[in-house]
Amino acid sequence: MKKFLFLLISVPTVLMAQEKKSFTVQGQLKGLPDQKEVAIRNEDLGPEPLATGKSAGGKFLLKGTVPEANLYYLTIEDSKQRLYFFLEPSSIKVEGTYDSLARAMVSGSKSNDVFAAFNRQFNPGFGRLQQLAQQINGGQTAPGDAVRREYESQVMDLQKKTDAFVLANASSPVAPFSIMVMTQLTEDVMVTEKRYEMLKPEAKDSYFGRLVSQHVADGKIGAVGTDAIEFTQNDTTGTPVSLSSFRGKYVLVDFWASWCKPCRMENPNLVEAFKKYGQKNFTVLGVSLDRAREPWIKAIQDDQLTWTHVSDLKFWNNEVAAKYKVSSIPQNFLVGPDGKIIAKDLRGEELQSRLALLIK
Repeated sequence: MKKFLFLLISVPTVLMAQEKKSFTVQGQLKGLPDQKEVAIRNEDLGPEPLATGKSAGGKFLLKGTVPEANLYYLTIEDSKQRLYFFLEPSSIKVEGTYDSLARAMVSGSKSNDVFAAFNRQFNPGFGRLQQLAQQINGGQTAPGDAVRREYESQVMDLQKKTDAFVLANASSPVAPFSIMVMTQLTEDVMVTEKRYEMLKPEAKDSYFGRLVSQHVADGKIGAVGTDAIEFTQNDTTGTPVSLSSFRGKYVLVDFWASWCKPCRMENPNLVEAFKKYGQKNFTVLGVSLDRAREPWIKAIQDDQLTWTHVSDLKFWNNEVAAKYKVSSIPQNFLVGPDGKIIAKDLRGEELQSRLALLIK
């Protein structure tokens, strides 16, 4: 079970050359002290604030330029509160109270109107999901109990709401934002891609639209149902071995290393599977993240790993691991006879159960 939840996500910067257009943000907050610095920020886009100004008479005025609608937040000097809103090239008004900045009303931004609707629709569900996640992560529940069932029900409800929200707001930059938020609740990149394809061109070309596109591209690497990425690396004798040379067989591409204790603990399960199915239509192709030949060879011998092994001895910079975006080991991908990935991260009995279904 993953530990999360949050509404707003930190995302990498995606920059594109775009024409910048002017905006103004006029604010009026009851109780706002004079001479407080007010700023609009988004650290993912840059360390400096987008615009700043000083308060006077409970009011402030911020001016600047922005290339497109995007999610920013407003801060006030000496206040820990933040007001998140979608800023776009327009005249925007902020009204509320200084002590409740996060609940101030924002008007004049069509994108933010959609963002506000998203918050109204999804925040109650996210809030409840967070409560349930805390109970589950705290070890207060058992598999199959009522809390877990409610958790799964809440996830399904949010998934349905997301599909409806994206469809209803397909041209808004908030739609891809909602898709990115929901990637926290699904590891199925195909679901994300399906939602991305629901977007209108202008939403696809927005900041969050580009993030979703990159997320889908990265997520497809090693994803079940996709073609396994071809690679060639030298075996223990220095002979180049290609993944495609095993076409026609079920191949478990196993990322491991001699120094990885969990990998070594898992090796007996691989040995058992190989003994049982290695003479049928199955093999293992070990890809080692070792950095020295001697311990790599010794581990192969000690653990009796009698299948093909390859490595470039570049440790975490192993080129095959980089292609598959492997950031932890052990990790494996089960590739079918047609070259497509049909399962991943199979361990112990789960590996043998899957092979039993596939290989008769």
